[in-house]
Amino acid sequence: MTVINHNKGKERATATANYPTANYPADSIDWLTRLIAFDTVSRHSNLALIEDVQAYCEQLGLTVDLTFNDVKNKANLFVTVPAGANADDVNHGLVLSGHTDVVPVDGQDWTSEPFTATIRGDKLYGRGACDMKGFIACALTLLPQAVKLSNAGQLRRPLHLALSFDEEVGCLGAPLILADLKARGITPDYCIVGEPTNMAMVVAHKGIAVYRCRVHGKSAHSSLTKQGVNAISYASRLIGYVDELAEEISYRSDNDAMFDVPYSTLSVGTIKGGTATNIVPNLCEFTFDYRNLPHMTQDDILAPIQAKVAELNAQMQARAADTGIELLQEESVPAMTDSDSAELQALIAALTGDDTRHKVAYATEGGQFTNSGIPTIICGPGSIEQAHKADEYVALSEMTRCDEFLQKLLNSCASN
Repeated sequence: MTVINHNKGKERATATANYPTANYPADSIDWLTRLIAFDTVSRHSNLALIEDVQAYCEQLGLTVDLTFNDVKNKANLFVTVPAGANADDVNHGLVLSGHTDVVPVDGQDWTSEPFTATIRGDKLYGRGACDMKGFIACALTLLPQAVKLSNAGQLRRPLHLALSFDEEVGCLGAPLILADLKARGITPDYCIVGEPTNMAMVVAHKGIAVYRCRVHGKSAHSSLTKQGVNAISYASRLIGYVDELAEEISYRSDNDAMFDVPYSTLSVGTIKGGTATNIVPNLCEFTFDYRNLPHMTQDDILAPIQAKVAELNAQMQARAADTGIELLQEESVPAMTDSDSAELQALIAALTGDDTRHKVAYATEGGQFTNSGIPTIICGPGSIEQAHKADEYVALSEMTRCDEFLQKLLNSCASN
């Protein structure tokens, strides 16, 4: 694994995936270089990265817990630096949470190799640089200092690291971590999710639910339309209703101006149907997503949409009994609320010197942590505007800011 530094006109060698286990990076830039070299696109396994981090943690004397997906080709990692005079307290404490998967690079025009970290000017480029291996790199760099405090009996609050899989495709990994913690009787006090926020404090985000709608009609020759049930026509009526509902909820009196888009949204994203112009189509499918403010629920839109589906089903089945509409949920990530995180917000504001609160439309595993009763905020290096793009990067200054922030955070967990 190499990081190419164009500032110096030569390659700056760092560790490779095959180097001795005792030889791990000592700073966050080298750690980020190492992490980027693991191709952890969501469709691939993340086990090579997880096993590498596991070996590093075990070298530090830490006990690592892994939870796997059903086919055992992906894993979450959870590790605790224990607190207390005897370094035996693993309950409560603070979680640093990040996801190991990244989005694909297919079809993107990269200036440099996406899975080789490359420094140009004051930026480090590579897939996952900001979303969100940069934060993970800073957290891993901090671990030896946390272990040193723990071994000296000077850590008064446990420090946990949670690395999850498949965040980019529905936050599928984090619930397994949370279920495992519950089974083990561990209830963290707080969680910080290190998604890219330019190190600003994000206190809430919207939830996401994705639905697929299948409209089953009846085929006929297009000259005999009354003998068929046009699936596209009925799909268009339901899509029109979704758009009307989207407009309606945008004018609710309980919208939240702290969000860039201050209301919950509904948006139809894909549609397909029909085989030929002269055939009444018997199938049409479309998808839509719902991004809800934290105080709203899926029922706020599901109930009226299901009522509309029932109305259209009755019309369709009056013409052909075996027609109708299916409404299926494909993805659901809960909103992250700020209702219980005032104490954590105050701590973060004190450490960063910035009391400004932000709320965002994208979703993270933070909503799953808050749903489990763990107050959570989002704060990490880089900008979300650089995520998922060709030439994704994180500014080197952002990595420095994150290192400094985590150091202050660790100091706040240590005995005076």
